[in-house]
Amino acid sequence: MPRTELYPVIEPHESGHLQVTQPHSIYWEECGNPDGVPVLFLHGGPGAGFSPGHRRFFDPAFYRIVLVDQRGAGRSKPYAEIQDNDTQSLIGDLEALRIFLEVDQWLLFGGSWGSSLALAYAEAHPASCSGLILRGIFLCRKQEVDWFMNGMRQFFPAAWDDFMAHLTTAERVDPLNAYYRRLCDPDPAVHMPAAAAWSRYEASCSTLIPSPSTIEAMSSPETSLALSRLEAHYFVNNLFLREGQLLEEASRLRGLPGIIVQGRYDVVCPPSSAWELSKAWPEAELIIVPDAGHSAAEDGTMRALVTATERFKNRLSVPKSSKPARTG
Repeated sequence: MPRTELYPVIEPHESGHLQVTQPHSIYWEECGNPDGVPVLFLHGGPGAGFSPGHRRFFDPAFYRIVLVDQRGAGRSKPYAEIQDNDTQSLIGDLEALRIFLEVDQWLLFGGSWGSSLALAYAEAHPASCSGLILRGIFLCRKQEVDWFMNGMRQFFPAAWDDFMAHLTTAERVDPLNAYYRRLCDPDPAVHMPAAAAWSRYEASCSTLIPSPSTIEAMSSPETSLALSRLEAHYFVNNLFLREGQLLEEASRLRGLPGIIVQGRYDVVCPPSSAWELSKAWPEAELIIVPDAGHSAAEDGTMRALVTATERFKNRLSVPKSSKPARTG
């Protein structure tokens, strides 16, 4: 039986900042086996950053685990920066990191926006990928952004009311742009309350069973500004992708193995997108978790993701001659 529990806590053995362009320097780290099969963890948001717990989805004896904070997120610098922060730049950053770390191919592991970025990267650089494990599919279409801003009220009316209560009556006509203006305001007295309200809304809708710890973590000052500002920045700019692009270009994934893990009751990223992606990408196996929402921390989703990384161990072989990472 494949393992379903998270692996024990581990620490990175290499880490650093990679200067990708002015003003951006992205933080990366490596854990696990330096000579193992490379896997790249892509966090959500954009802007959420990765946490130490994300290292635990992977067998550290088998995988060379690479984690990266995308532009403006986590420990990347400058924090919550929207200048020159767009999807094509993030794709370029990942390819620059792959070359810097001397990785031939890596397995991509991403959820929510991380699934979007994994798809965008793999469609641009299929030869750099050995496969994809995706969760909570977000295809960056207008209908999905509209659902986030307004549709989730159908399931979480109280959370949506709280979200709108932060805005004036006039601002509620166009809440996305109203929040974006507030989140980009240089005054912390303006942008920090807006960040907390946005992040509380998203966190409140992210789990099947209410999770106060999830809400507290996502709406904390350390997390909420980058998460909310960058999400709003990408949303108002149509995720810097052509409408329907990720689904239309799924043919570029042909030949790449994939596993899609989707919560049956995911309200943030409804299962219809995962279903459409699986139809456009026959090599991908769609796994519906019957008792989960959007969060990767929910028990059923967590077990399915660990099982997926275990199953990929039978598909991927350890590189014959690996090259150790360099600090940066």
